Amino acid sequence: MTRESSTESLPEDPNALARRVASGMFANDQASQSLGMKIRSVGPGAAELTMTVRADMLNGHAICHGGFIFTLADSAFAFACNSYNFNTVASGCGIDFVAPAREGDVLTARARERALAGRTGVYDVEVANQRGETVALFRGKSYRIKGHLVEDPKGRAVEDPKGHRVEERKRRLLEDPGG
Repeated sequence: MTRESSTESLPEDPNALARRVASGMFANDQASQSLGMKIRSVGPGAAELTMTVRADMLNGHAICHGGFIFTLADSAFAFACNSYNFNTVASGCGIDFVAPAREGDVLTARARERALAGRTGVYDVEVANQRGETVALFRGKSYRIKGHLVEDPKGRAVEDPKGHRVEERKRRLLEDPGG
């Protein structure tokens, strides 16, 4: 995983940190970029992405292939669960398709954190079209791994996902509580 390196300190504001993390992630996210996804908003434990359904995304029924809808939801999930600047990956996910999406539809995936405890989290993502009609419901389970997406060059204290200050010598416990 490519990390953003900067001589600039990490933002103190959790929303600013989430935006900086998302910016760094998106710059390296060729999959989301190639599908035309755009980040509308990101904050601690939340993200909203959009994608316009193109002709090359249609299946044999002339509706958006579910894999593209899943990818949009999964990307929103990824930006939400990485918003605290701890490297986090999916440990499982599922999706229910409730309505078709058609060529030209602008889909919006809204991800929000439902639970966060230790290294694991649960996130719900609703995908809706431009008329506000729900197209799919996605639930992702996250697992925090070692490292950060944006490193603090000054090595100062960081905050864990619950907002507690953590001294540098305790950072390793956050990255690997069992080791």
